[in-house]
Amino acid sequence: MSLLAQFSEILSALAAVGFIGATLWLLSRPRQRLAVLMPSPRWLILAAAGTAAWCTALATWQPGASQVLVIQALRDLSWLGWLAATFWSPQAPMSQPLRMILRLLVTIGAIALVLGGAAHLRSGDVAGWIGPSLAVGAMIVAIGGLLITDGGVRRAGSGLRMPVMTVAGGFAMIWAYELNVQLIGALTGKPASTLILLLPAVALLVLPTFVVAAMDVGRERIRLSRAAAMRAILLVGGAAYLTLIGLAGAVARFGGGDYGELAQGLFLIVALGLGALLFLSARARAWLSVTISKHVFEHRYDYRAEWMRFTATLAQSDEDSEDGRDLHRRVAKGLAELTGSPGALLMLPDAVGGFRIADAWRWPGGPDAEVAPLPLRSAFMLQETQHIVELDAQRREGGEGDSELAMPDWLLADPRAWVVVPVLHFQRMIAVVVLHRPPVSRALDWEDLDVLRIAGRQAASYLAEAQGQQALSEAKRFDEFNRRFAFIMHDIKNLASQLALLARNAERHAEKPEFRADMIATLKGSASRLSDLLARLSPRERGKTAEPARVVVEPLINAIVAATRARRTLFAGCQAGLAAWGDAASIRQILQHLVDNAIDASEPEAPVQLVAVAESGRVRIDVIDQGKGMTRAFVRNELFKPFVSTKDGGFGLGAFEALQLAQSMGGRIDVVSEPGAGSNFTLWLPLAESERGHGADDYQRKAANQ
Repeated sequence: MSLLAQFSEILSALAAVGFIGATLWLLSRPRQRLAVLMPSPRWLILAAAGTAAWCTALATWQPGASQVLVIQALRDLSWLGWLAATFWSPQAPMSQPLRMILRLLVTIGAIALVLGGAAHLRSGDVAGWIGPSLAVGAMIVAIGGLLITDGGVRRAGSGLRMPVMTVAGGFAMIWAYELNVQLIGALTGKPASTLILLLPAVALLVLPTFVVAAMDVGRERIRLSRAAAMRAILLVGGAAYLTLIGLAGAVARFGGGDYGELAQGLFLIVALGLGALLFLSARARAWLSVTISKHVFEHRYDYRAEWMRFTATLAQSDEDSEDGRDLHRRVAKGLAELTGSPGALLMLPDAVGGFRIADAWRWPGGPDAEVAPLPLRSAFMLQETQHIVELDAQRREGGEGDSELAMPDWLLADPRAWVVVPVLHFQRMIAVVVLHRPPVSRALDWEDLDVLRIAGRQAASYLAEAQGQQALSEAKRFDEFNRRFAFIMHDIKNLASQLALLARNAERHAEKPEFRADMIATLKGSASRLSDLLARLSPRERGKTAEPARVVVEPLINAIVAATRARRTLFAGCQAGLAAWGDAASIRQILQHLVDNAIDASEPEAPVQLVAVAESGRVRIDVIDQGKGMTRAFVRNELFKPFVSTKDGGFGLGAFEALQLAQSMGGRIDVVSEPGAGSNFTLWLPLAESERGHGADDYQRKAANQ
């Protein structure tokens, strides 16, 4: 017996003892604890028992014997059962193609076990005719087992503990090794004796996975920093690479034979070629780095900490920021800090569709906004492609690698510019951020791009909200102007009606001296009111609050009587010395609205009364008419709403404006009306005595809150 065969026999015995011990240990473990650690603990015990039986067969007969292939079928059935029970469940069943493959493999394994076992029980030496059949069946099961393992691991993702996933990887390693052994034998026409004898060594490598899978380990995440872990992996990979080359050469030389020299030469050529490719190709190294980052480590960023810091930067008020600047600078700062950039520029749309620098955060030397535009074509391409542009790649390729992006020359010529990030809000680019090159320059990877893309969208929501608030503020200013203009149009309409009536009366009474005197007074009053209306349209009047003062009511009533004398003679009365706290112009405007409405609602000869008295510590001014009147429902639901009127061609703003003016002075308006019986509008105002009473104080407090 050769030295390698003796070594293989020792390894087989060790593997048999190890798997038998692992099976007994698994049987002794509490079922409840195993159920917490893995979905199918019973199948893991069966898989360990099947592997123990296979290793015992390796120790009893030589590896590659037909008896071993029969027991191997039993092992394969237990492994397939564990894979199906671990990675799939009734709630998440296996796909139809994989289910068909699994059924085929179970059928082949069962046939090999039954027929092979029966053949060996009836005849001692059947290797001549059963061996090749069992070998073909084992090859099919190995191929299918690799497919089942790949499907299960892909589906499981991070839902299972890593030790459980490693058990599946051990199964795949043994199946792949056996498949290679069978393929080499089929290609060369000779059994790969050296590789077959090393099969127990491969089985021993899988033994620890069964033990670790049943232990409470594998829940912890990798705690090493990314740089340290990457260096450790590269060192281990390099050592494994050199060890594998030396081991393959030694095994091939030890085995000898034509196929050994051929395998050794091919392996060395492939291994050296892969090594040269890895060391000489930057693209290959980058691919390896990204692959390790995706599948080994957690992530480059601590997403929780980064997102909390980024959100806090965007949400802080201007007073809390370093230099008191607005949201634009905070957006630039937040995106720069994510990637370790020392500065950033933020560009906003200009009038012609391009983008210009609007703000900067710690950009050395300061940006030149006049000579640094982002042209319309570049802006359009960035919005359409949504690409995050790494300017170093553009510079290496002469600016033509991604020519559709059309980056401007000033960006490519500035070595400080590193990355261009489009800030998109619902597929619309509302800003562009240019990041400064970090102290240690590096190429962007998939995680950098993902973080910048998502952070840009969150920043876009803040910018869009700020733009919306600005647009809303402008809309409010326009609304305020339109509102005041609507009130003024209402007053102009009343003045126009008054002047039209004056013109008609002038045709009949122009020769009367008293009429001419009234006409002159009316024209002066109308001109004065028009001047007041024009002054109210001035932006300087916006937000101007009248100072409260003691207003004597009787002169206001006399002025209104004189102004309306051309239209109607009012029956007016006022308590002597009556005074209210408020604004004289506002009180007169309210009374003028109420009187005009009373005249419009009354017949030409119907009386209209204007009476002012003190009552219950308040000033009460009544405007009484005997006109058409209003229903209680209209008074309750419609009267004081804007743009609702009972008059043809009316704006419906007189009563609404009168109520607002009264409330601004701490007063109110009461209405009593019945259809056909006329209306009584009552204006209540704070009473002003020789000393300021409680009513005046109330008005001042309310006016101060306006």
